[in-house]
Amino acid sequence: MTTETAIGQKFMALASCLNEHSRRLWAATEARPLGYGGISLVARATGISRRAILVGLREIETGNVLPAGRVRRPGGGRKSALHHQPDLREKLEALVEPLTRGDPESPLRWTCKSTRRLSRELAARGYSASSRVVGVLLHAMDYSLQGNRKTLEGKQHPDRNAQFEHINARVTAELRAAQPVISVDTKKKELVGNYVNRGKQWFPRGEGRRVNGFDFADPSVPRAFPYGVFDLARNRGFVNVGTDHDTATFAVASIRGWWQAEGGNAYPEAKRLLITADGGGSNGSRLRLWKWELQRLADELGFPISVCHFPPGTSKWNKVEHRLFSFISSNWRGEPLADYETVVNLIARTTTVPGLKVSCRLDHTRYPVGCKVTKEEWASIVLIPDNFHGDWNYTIETRRKT
Repeated sequence: MTTETAIGQKFMALASCLNEHSRRLWAATEARPLGYGGISLVARATGISRRAILVGLREIETGNVLPAGRVRRPGGGRKSALHHQPDLREKLEALVEPLTRGDPESPLRWTCKSTRRLSRELAARGYSASSRVVGVLLHAMDYSLQGNRKTLEGKQHPDRNAQFEHINARVTAELRAAQPVISVDTKKKELVGNYVNRGKQWFPRGEGRRVNGFDFADPSVPRAFPYGVFDLARNRGFVNVGTDHDTATFAVASIRGWWQAEGGNAYPEAKRLLITADGGGSNGSRLRLWKWELQRLADELGFPISVCHFPPGTSKWNKVEHRLFSFISSNWRGEPLADYETVVNLIARTTTVPGLKVSCRLDHTRYPVGCKVTKEEWASIVLIPDNFHGDWNYTIETRRKT
């Protein structure tokens, strides 16, 4: 039996019991008495790199002992990809964002692009990240790769993906120009009272909170209508909790409240405002009252307001859903919304590790339903449709004051 074979057999017997530190020290003690060529011989027999064996020899010769529990000296080892490329995470997020999918009530998101494809696209942009590193970063950002699944919501519009790309391009351009971009929508209405709220909390066995055994839609039961405004650039959320009806007037009043409370101070040099919104509901693309109220707001602010609507059946792709509402749902999960104060406090206490902060206010204003826009009012709206899908993408200019 040759020396190389004997060393290889010994290593196979011990390998499962050795960590990185003890492995290189053992290899060094085997190579040391062999003299010239011993390091190469041990490296071939065990697969341990020559550099690791040299480090082990140096540790034996100098008598440097590592602290308990460590396998290499502090600062040793290869630096992470983020150390050499601090903006790698943001570049990866930019590649995934236009095609992100997800449940609006869950913080988890997923993407259809494989890690290998994303790695190649990063390399084409001058970044070095293996498919394994891409996978680690995606998991850290709450993404996962899913298999084929039926997730379509009704009939799919032929320009659906093109509209996604259009929205992404508009948002990216406005953020680069340091102009305000907000994502808006109404969270589902909530019953206010001792009613069940999905989720679980820790309690001693048998001492869980008791709630009403029914939650029928009785008109006398108070309801909360949380309208969310998510500031994409600042990762800030603003929620206006209505107590009357979810109308277009209420939706624009919520945006006005955000501007008065936060937006005006955050963007003192703003020249325009971009809103991404669902295609239906109180901020629907076909709702005349929504556009009329936006005209009034544009006149008040003194600059134009642009709107990009998501295609039908794709509201959960809107940023406000998975950047704001999902975390609010997680924060109050299992907690009965006993009164309006509880609703406001739970929303305002919502935070995330990446730095999301949320402010919330209660709006007792009455917003009657059935309000109509007259022909004269509609004719006075300065609405400019975009070249691409003007029904989904448009700008409302300010009216000149006489």
